[in-house]
Amino acid sequence: MSVVGFDFGNESCIVAVARQRGIDVVLNDESKRETPAIVCFGDKQRFIGTAGAASVTMNPKNSVSQIKCLIGRPFNDPELQRDIKTFPFLVTEGPDGFPLIHARYLGESRVFTPTQLLGMVLSDLKGIAEKNLNAGVVDCCIGIPAYFTDLQRRAVLDAATIAGLHPLRLFHETTATALGYGIYKTDLPENDPLNVAFVDVGHASMQVCIAAFKKGQLKVLAHAYDRSLGGRDFDEVLFKHFAVKFKEEYKIDVYQNARACLRLRTACEKLKKMLSANPEAPLNIECLMDEKDVRGFIKRDEFEQISVPILERVKGPLERALVEAGLGVEDIHSVEVVGSGSRVPAIIRIITEFFGKEPRRTMNASECVARGCALECAILSPTFKVREFQVNEGFPFSIALSWKGSAPDSQNAAAESQQSSVVFPKGNPLPSVKALTFYRSSTFSVDVVYAGVTDPQLLSKISTYTIGPFQSTKGERAKLKVKVRLNLHGIVSVESATLLEEEEVEVPVTAEKPAKEATKMETDEIANDPPNASESDVNMQDAKGTSDAAGNGVPESEDKHVQVEAVKKKVKKINVPVAELVYGAMLPVDLQKATEKEFEMALQDRVMEETKDRKNAVEAYVYDMRNKLHEKYHDFVTASEKEEFSAKLQEVEDWLYEDGEDETKGVYVAKLDELKKQGDPIEERYKESLERGPAIQQLSYCIDSYRDAAMSSDPKFDHIEVADKQKVVNECLDAHAWLKDKMQQQEALPKYANPAFLSADLKRKAETLDRFCRPIMTKPKPAPAKPPQMPTETPPPPSPATEQQPQGEPTTAPDAADNSAPAAAEPMETDRPDTAPETA
Repeated sequence: MSVVGFDFGNESCIVAVARQRGIDVVLNDESKRETPAIVCFGDKQRFIGTAGAASVTMNPKNSVSQIKCLIGRPFNDPELQRDIKTFPFLVTEGPDGFPLIHARYLGESRVFTPTQLLGMVLSDLKGIAEKNLNAGVVDCCIGIPAYFTDLQRRAVLDAATIAGLHPLRLFHETTATALGYGIYKTDLPENDPLNVAFVDVGHASMQVCIAAFKKGQLKVLAHAYDRSLGGRDFDEVLFKHFAVKFKEEYKIDVYQNARACLRLRTACEKLKKMLSANPEAPLNIECLMDEKDVRGFIKRDEFEQISVPILERVKGPLERALVEAGLGVEDIHSVEVVGSGSRVPAIIRIITEFFGKEPRRTMNASECVARGCALECAILSPTFKVREFQVNEGFPFSIALSWKGSAPDSQNAAAESQQSSVVFPKGNPLPSVKALTFYRSSTFSVDVVYAGVTDPQLLSKISTYTIGPFQSTKGERAKLKVKVRLNLHGIVSVESATLLEEEEVEVPVTAEKPAKEATKMETDEIANDPPNASESDVNMQDAKGTSDAAGNGVPESEDKHVQVEAVKKKVKKINVPVAELVYGAMLPVDLQKATEKEFEMALQDRVMEETKDRKNAVEAYVYDMRNKLHEKYHDFVTASEKEEFSAKLQEVEDWLYEDGEDETKGVYVAKLDELKKQGDPIEERYKESLERGPAIQQLSYCIDSYRDAAMSSDPKFDHIEVADKQKVVNECLDAHAWLKDKMQQQEALPKYANPAFLSADLKRKAETLDRFCRPIMTKPKPAPAKPPQMPTETPPPPSPATEQQPQGEPTTAPDAADNSAPAAAEPMETDRPDTAPETA
């Protein structure tokens, strides 16, 4: 089971995995820890992540970025409209009122939803994790902002489904940061909580979380945020400043050129980072527009002056977080600052003034969310055993149910009106389940809405659930219990609806206590039967029939087990159908189509990557072989062969940059095979010349070793028969004669001729010789014969000297045994690892 945490940001993404030694951040194909959240569409394939970032300058109108700001938001959202003006790609309103992104892909104009684009990014992150783990990745934990609405959370889950992922939890980013902070703390108090404020200033938003830590647990006290206060807003201030300046000085309007806008925004982002560490910084861009080089200069004081409208909004989320938590500034023990936008000195200064203490940077500002998500995934996964640490998360919104009719639990059939009730108040724990009771006579609808929220970005309705049809057997208003769930992802849904009906049932009861208890248990089992209407009816009818038979047809017995009929009330539970309608969410059919479409595009990308690899292989072979023909392979090829092969290589090179620029994978494979037919024999002759010498030495050493051993007068070979030794000598002489003959043949040949024998032939000859000689020369010595023992009727008692000897050791001829056993087991010199042939 995979344990992976994904932090998909507005600008970049990070992947973290859990291992036995801790949490590691995974490197992408370019060995970078951060992967750009960019999807670039080309004429033949997509470029995602680092490849997309490399293509964005040349193809800005088909490069989609800042997907996090697009997902799950209606097109008429004021903040989204402001963002769209800065995008180089085209965004229009779809038929459902949500944005559609236009891009040119595979030579035609295509339309994509933000959910599809996020699915592409998550698919790329999944591939990075799988390459690192060498295993498939399905289960994961994805970090999301706390301000994400129900629709945005559903969109993230849909995107994960498109990418083939199964999120165990959508985890709030600030809570993930708090988890990564607290789980490693060993000095947390047991009684009085330790309050810590986490300030996350990202690329597009600012979030504040106040968490209370105790030993083994954390509790989120408050969430506050500003959706449109992040590092990109400071980039935009610099962009507008220099756009006006360049228009005055150089008479160029960057707004008229998408590529110029993109280059200037990139330069302003670098300038902002320089100003974070320096009091002033220059800006230089070559050929920005109309072949004009531009130069600029700005001081940090001037930068902060033009950023005052943004900096004034920093205190808002800080104040709201304290109010919601019910704490004062003095109650905050420490402040942790994270996020890529938190490096602006002016922001740190404002936070310091507000809390009256210097913010800390004990955590990695960019990686803390991904690490916290990986930790949460490890906690939820059975694969890892994690230190006991409880996360008490609070939901940042108030959720209410709205319906038309009387209040719940009311049986009054008066005039119906619009009613509502807060089901999950702000700060409600995740997950949570609530049950409401309604009295209705026919099908009715319930709306899930945000309660008491003035945020214009929150839609008035989240979803509508139609409950019914159902029918009451008594003809009066039926009693229904509706179960509402707020799940671990922060998504609200009506889980089920149950019709409750009371019925009077006659059950047989005996006078004795054990019988009564047995009957009671049987009745309870019937009442708690599966909530299927037909099954419940059958069970209760059977029970009633049994009681009638018992009361009327069974005579009294002498043991006075008298049966009587008792009437009991039972609650019959019947499941009622619930139909769901989520406003703005993808339908299951559309989700299936998007998943299939992603699979097709991923297959196209894979085919194109393999095609490029084959093309690069042909190109590399041409250049490599051409150089070797004039250097290493010079003596191993004739002049005519060299001239012919060089002409072929030049022909293929010209073809690659002309007619072969855009061919299929099969064509490149065939072209490479065609070249190798001419090049492989040359390369083989060169390799044989290098390997022939060591192979001859190896065979010669094997021959000499066995021949010397067979002709040796060493006592350790005395037990081997002379005939066997002669066989070894003869075999060695034959091998030596064969080797001498082959070497004479090879010496008569030029280097450019095919060799008389291969190094593989020498290795096989050495193996054959070793298989023949080794069993003979390593034959063990025979074991020494034991002296006969005289049989005796009564064995004599062992002497003290004999008792002290170890059991099983002989008491006679110890010298003979000591000298003969090692000699039989001692290997011959040719059997030692450092002197034996490699083929043995």
